[in-house]
Order: sequence, then structure tokens, then C-alpha cells
Amino acid sequence: MKPTSLIEALQDADMLEIDGLYAWQFDLDTELLAQISAGTAGSDSSAKPLLQVHCIDGRERRLWKFSLASVQAARHSEEDDSWHLESDGVSHGLKCFAAFRGDNDDDEDEA
Repeated sequence: MKPTSLIEALQDADMLEIDGLYAWQFDLDTELLAQISAGTAGSDSSAKPLLQVHCIDGRERRLWKFSLASVQAARHSEEDDSWHLESDGVSHGLKCFAAFRGDNDDDEDEA
């Protein structure tokens, strides 16, 4: 099932691609999301940073920060399965990737 919001997509993601750069390290403020879900978030919560994306571009460390409002306003593009969001007047393209998982249990050994 496809996520209906960027927040849903981020909760299932293991790696991101931002502006063509792969970023496996990102932080989603789950405490802020819990406060919103519980209805205890403050009136300034939409301006708080919800998502931080870290990446190394050559020798340069890059960091993007997106507020709750920016993440909630993200638009999905079916064409390339990406999300478009803005931060400080700059538009960014974001793709979410979920790793395939399996187990190492060999069912053949069980009798």
C-alpha cells in the first residue's frame, strides 16, 4: 500500500535520496509526531524541525532541515515516485526507500 503522506513514507524508509544524493542517515522527530497525534503539541509545532537529512557530498557534509509544515505540505509526484518539498524558499526532491528484509532461518533444517 502506497503512503498517503510524506510522514507515512518516512516512517517506513531506511534510506532517502535528496536532490539526487543518497542519504542513509536521517532523523524524524517521532516525539513531535506523538505530541501531534495525542493533541498535546504546542501552537508553534508547525515551525519545529521534523526531519533532518545528513549526507556526505564528496568531502562536504550536507544537512537539510525541514519543518513539520514543510513535510506536511510535500507534494507527491507519481511520475518519478518522489516527494517535493520546500525549505527556506528552495524546492527539494526526496525519494524514500525501504530495505528488503529477510531472515536467516533455514526452514529446510526444521523437521
